[in-house]
Amino acid sequence: MTAAAPLEIWGGVECTHNRVGDRWFDQLAWSGHDARDGDIGAFGALGLSAIRYPVLWERLAPAGIHDIDWRWTDARLAALRAHGIRPIVGLVHHGSGPRGTSLLDPAFPEQLARFAGAVARRYPWITDVTPVNEPMTTARFSALYGHWYPHARSDRSFVRALVHQLRGVVLAMDAIRQVAPAARLVQTEDCGRTFATMATRAQAAHERARQQLTWDLLTGRVDDRHPLHRFLTDAGMTSDDEAFFLNARCAPDVIGLNYYLTSDRFLDERVDRYPPSTHGGNGSIAYADVEAVRARPRGIAGHAAHLLAAWRRYGRPVAVTEVHLGGSREDQMHWIVECWRAAQCARALGADVRAITAWALLGSFNWHRLVTCDAGHYEPGVFDVRAPRPRATALAGIVSALSRGEEPAHPVLAGAPWWRRADRLTCGSLVSSRTAERRASRGSAAPPQPTRAQPLLITGATGTLGRAFARVCAARGLAYRLVGRPEVDVTDARAVAAAIDRHAPWAVINTAGYVRVDSAESDVESCRRGNVVGPLTLAHACRRHGLPLVTFSSDLVFDGRKGAPYVESDPPSPLNVYGASKAEAEARVLDAHPGAMVVRTSSFFGPWDDYNFAVCAFRALDAGAVFPAPNDCTISPTYVPDLVHASLDLLVDGADGIWHLANDGALTWFEFACKAAVASGRSTDRIQPVDTSRVWSPAIRPRCTPLASDRARIMRPLESALQAFVDESRAAMAMEDREARIA
Repeated sequence: MTAAAPLEIWGGVECTHNRVGDRWFDQLAWSGHDARDGDIGAFGALGLSAIRYPVLWERLAPAGIHDIDWRWTDARLAALRAHGIRPIVGLVHHGSGPRGTSLLDPAFPEQLARFAGAVARRYPWITDVTPVNEPMTTARFSALYGHWYPHARSDRSFVRALVHQLRGVVLAMDAIRQVAPAARLVQTEDCGRTFATMATRAQAAHERARQQLTWDLLTGRVDDRHPLHRFLTDAGMTSDDEAFFLNARCAPDVIGLNYYLTSDRFLDERVDRYPPSTHGGNGSIAYADVEAVRARPRGIAGHAAHLLAAWRRYGRPVAVTEVHLGGSREDQMHWIVECWRAAQCARALGADVRAITAWALLGSFNWHRLVTCDAGHYEPGVFDVRAPRPRATALAGIVSALSRGEEPAHPVLAGAPWWRRADRLTCGSLVSSRTAERRASRGSAAPPQPTRAQPLLITGATGTLGRAFARVCAARGLAYRLVGRPEVDVTDARAVAAAIDRHAPWAVINTAGYVRVDSAESDVESCRRGNVVGPLTLAHACRRHGLPLVTFSSDLVFDGRKGAPYVESDPPSPLNVYGASKAEAEARVLDAHPGAMVVRTSSFFGPWDDYNFAVCAFRALDAGAVFPAPNDCTISPTYVPDLVHASLDLLVDGADGIWHLANDGALTWFEFACKAAVASGRSTDRIQPVDTSRVWSPAIRPRCTPLASDRARIMRPLESALQAFVDESRAAMAMEDREARIA
């Protein structure tokens, strides 16, 4: 590698193997990569030049150095070589070593070095190594905050854990270089910057210096002139430790920056302006510690600033070794493209930037709780592992383009990501508490998008789903045009063509249609016109214009006799006119436009309309009335915000064909009403189980139509969605009460 060479695109597999108490949490097992053979072929197709890849001490040698099982790494490293991908081998990733040692064990460094030597002897061809990922961050989480094993909480244990890890890095590289003298150290660490008010600037300076400790120690910069020298020695760093690092000669060959939107922080002593969860202090002053992106007018420092700062401080080659974002697909795309452009900018200013890294190729689990529990929370990455085989997301196209040195192209990239918009400011004095609460509870719309951004064309302006798409698009910063029948009759080919010409959308989302299931029995022609002719007209128009189309179907295309949840490949067999119209539309739309996406979904509930089943149940119960709920009909209730977000992500990914999108769960209407009541703190005493015919007729309802998927299970469990609905409803009611009192 040379500075004049093209910027490389690396990849990485989230491989945290951390311990909490006596439990080990293993990202490789959660993602399925540990048992799946085809992933590396998919990585190879991206055009990556290198990949940060786990050869983890805890996984390979849980019983000790003399009992290493090499079979997994033998096969995987051989596959990487076959695909021309250079591995950057990681030995410890937020771990504390196998059982019997820990970050506070004085023997940890020597034990890690023995394992590193064994790895080098097994794979002498490996050139790049990260013995310990993010030592400073791991020391904080394990020995300062107590989140991970050994769960210590003091400055002394923090310093000891950091010193042991970095001694381990030095000794591991010594052991590796005895076998492979040219082996390079790629040392990763979080690179956030701490901003402050005048009152908190001393604490911010301390935290900025602490952020650099990993690289400062390895480059021999920590002596009695270092700003944290007094802190380190007071907390137990010995003169022997100091001399060890000053004489180690183990400066990283590549400084690896792991940068996240939450990495940059802002400290403010005016704690009353921030939520209690952000409050902290240092014994001398209390302050709120918040994300800079939410409180600082200028926002984050950005990738370029961090790359240039690291290059100027250390004079060593630099790389962004983790680029990952949890959130909407378009924001994930914006984040990696922003990083790539920043790296190119830093190179143009003279920095020796070697690569950026598409991190979490297979996504990551439970980082919203710092991997302290198995909550089942998943953030997709370049691939989404919630499918039978990892499904390439839109990020795969971005990474492939970057690997070829091409400027990425996708319509959503013309908009602004949330961290570059004014409505990101939700903390402190920069927005009123009332505005912040409204945004938090309602997901307020983003400001209008630039006119250069192509919109989504959304039909069905008066319906629940159309309005929900408009709301979510606004919150996500996606340009859109929401149209109703007065503007565009979707059954009129000329009107549709004119609307496409006028709005120039990059895709069409059809939420228009006939929704009165019982009325359809006596109004067959209107039902068919709305549910078949309209979607088919849009399909023909979108096919002619080369546009993606999303349209919606229903679980009522099934007869309910399967005795198990329905998947996409099950043949429709409707029992009523409405279901028949939806089944006909599915077939004809996909025949006319094979690239269209047809979403089958089920019974809606959500916080944004007053007529869905759950809201009607709450209204009746609050009025002291009996609420009849069918107990002979099993369905998959679907939380509308989840449905809309999932549909948009799939659309951005370029998905097509039939998809089942419903929250994971199956229960009767009666059970659903009871669960919703309990979750909201209401009594179930007045919820009355009845036959379906007592509530809805004359259309026949199938008895059992829960939806599952043989393509991907991307909707969260019903219990989680139901709690989100209750929380959102409470927040909205509280806001309405507060606004009424103010008025």
